[in-house]
Amino acid sequence: MSGRLRVLPLGGVGEIGKNMTVVEYDDSIVVVDCGVRFPTAEMHGVDLVLPDFSYLRERREKIEAFVITHGHEDHVGALPWVLRDLGADSVPMIYATSLTTAMARSKFEEHRLGDVPMTALAPRQRASSGAFDIELIHLTHSIPDSAGVALTCELGTVFFTGDYKFDQTPVSGAPADLARLARLGESGVLLLCGDSTNADRPGMSPSESIVGPNLQAEFARCRGRIVVTSFASNIHRVQQVVNAAATVGRKVSLLGRSMRKNVNIGRALGHIEIPEGMLVQPRELDQFRDDKVVLISTGSQGEPLSALRRMAYRDHPQVELREGDTVFFSATPIPGNERAVNETVDRLYAIGCDVVTTRDAAIHASGHGYAEELKLMLNLTQPRYVMPVHGDVRRLQLHSELARSVGVPAEHIFQTDNGTPLDIDASGARLGERQRAGMVLVDGVETGDVADAAMRDRRTLSADGILIVVATVSASDGSSLAAPEVIGRGVPALSDSGNFADELREEVENVLDRAAEQSLTDVEQIQNVLHDELGRFIHDRIKRRPMILPVVVEI
Repeated sequence: MSGRLRVLPLGGVGEIGKNMTVVEYDDSIVVVDCGVRFPTAEMHGVDLVLPDFSYLRERREKIEAFVITHGHEDHVGALPWVLRDLGADSVPMIYATSLTTAMARSKFEEHRLGDVPMTALAPRQRASSGAFDIELIHLTHSIPDSAGVALTCELGTVFFTGDYKFDQTPVSGAPADLARLARLGESGVLLLCGDSTNADRPGMSPSESIVGPNLQAEFARCRGRIVVTSFASNIHRVQQVVNAAATVGRKVSLLGRSMRKNVNIGRALGHIEIPEGMLVQPRELDQFRDDKVVLISTGSQGEPLSALRRMAYRDHPQVELREGDTVFFSATPIPGNERAVNETVDRLYAIGCDVVTTRDAAIHASGHGYAEELKLMLNLTQPRYVMPVHGDVRRLQLHSELARSVGVPAEHIFQTDNGTPLDIDASGARLGERQRAGMVLVDGVETGDVADAAMRDRRTLSADGILIVVATVSASDGSSLAAPEVIGRGVPALSDSGNFADELREEVENVLDRAAEQSLTDVEQIQNVLHDELGRFIHDRIKRRPMILPVVVEI
């Protein structure tokens, strides 16, 4: 066994989201998960954040397979972008469970990627790919068909837990396959890459099955329309909302494209059961009394184009919220989304809606295990080495402490970051040389690094606005020939009164006069002088730095 096993996280370590890990042995690469992260408030105009997959692009001929643990966006959402970048000649096989495969295929159709090779693996079923043997192990999470991934090569087995909890009373399906995890541990796990999301929460997480009765109790108290917002991929939660609605005699309507799409996939695969005649279209809602409908909507994270956000801002084409409606947030904000969620809640209150969140009632259960469940996973799999993943730095540290508490030697626990690989060979394990890793921003349909000039411009526009100055000058001596025009957007002093605009026009005339005295006739030079002089003038007067675009017309 002279080979080197490399485990390289490209995303999902030191952060929540865009999970992607490269596992490399003997010129064979298998990639576990391929997720996105949603942009923060500072990323103006950015739609999605992807992992930087330059490492894969440079080694595309070595990629044997992608293995996806489950269908959440932070684990599967980047697949279309990565596959398109790798090119049609380099598309590897994709392995996942049946529901995850169906969700991925739906994304490929949206992106017009054609026939992508995919294989649906059942739990405990195995596949060979290059130097690796691949096995999926059934685990429970907030979406059906979740699985851990065991990758075995000549050197040993790397086990990725994916997102998991040990739910003993799941809404549907079987509990986690503890027996297989124990046997895996007995046969020897070289490295455990474990979910750290709730490493900071003591005890055991509550079962998903507690949510349904609580929703039913809350629904029974509502007299108007009910709106429940949750992750579109949380199929278990959708089923419980449907069950609660049926119990209180209400019809159900689905709002949001991803909600409708995922429910249709879930129904086709038998993960969701909706009684005949219970589902109504949004356009039919006016045919029913307010106390006879429940709307299940996207938008639990305050996403700008989601159904709930549009309803909150009175921009939805089919549903107008009104006083007496009750909105249930059956999800907790992902770190970084708190501001957008709070803005949505405030808008709902302004309309007159009642809002119920997880602070008001137990209408949500996390899909990630708490500290005792993380320790149980460690004890079942008995790994030689541990690398915490899927969490910010604090949670990775707490997961490391949990590993030490169950007997894993401190020198066998590796807390890394995106781009720093763990290299393992017959002599042991160590952190390797840092590789390129970071973010790729999706802006519309384009991908790339918009973090520098474009992002800086967007931040300037959002904070201080834009000022366009149009000056007409003589081509012969640069003197001003007409009164300058000043057009501003988002510059407070310009909208408050006309005085500042007059002062600006006067200053433009002064700058042009000074430029003419210096015999400046080149348009570019005059524009640069206008930009710099006006920038100083505006900052001295109003302490703002708007984007200034001088336009000089020669006659």
